[in-house]
Amino acid sequence: MTDLALQLGYVGLFLITFLASTIFPFPSEIVVTAMPPLGYNLWLVIIVAMTGSFLGNLVNYYVGKKGADFVFARYVSIKPERWAQAEAYFQKWGVYSLLFSWLPVIGDPLTVVAGALHCDLRAFTFWVLLGKLVRYLVFFGILSSFFDF
Repeated sequence: MTDLALQLGYVGLFLITFLASTIFPFPSEIVVTAMPPLGYNLWLVIIVAMTGSFLGNLVNYYVGKKGADFVFARYVSIKPERWAQAEAYFQKWGVYSLLFSWLPVIGDPLTVVAGALHCDLRAFTFWVLLGKLVRYLVFFGILSSFFDF
């Protein structure tokens, strides 16, 4: 799947980051990391990855808002402890917790919880996008010490 994504370029990057940000876990870091050293524009990689990742989280938000129980009961299972952990985290920190929607394990359920708790869409969009931007800037800042982009 990674090879296919790299062959598709920015479209592949978008698809991979979209899938990775939905409730279907899929590692996008390999593709994101590989693109700048292969000659892809760093800032375009960041923008495409943020867009795909955000739209995947937006799907999660609407799943939570429009019927998490129905979707989860039929198609997906999130472990009750992960759901409870994400819900507790969101209840404690509110919309600010969405800065961490990119985290493994808790990030995707967190965006579903935000929808289920009817978080304002504008606040959701702002905090998720800000979190994604910070993630990719830090990620590529660290990688730049190992690679020359």
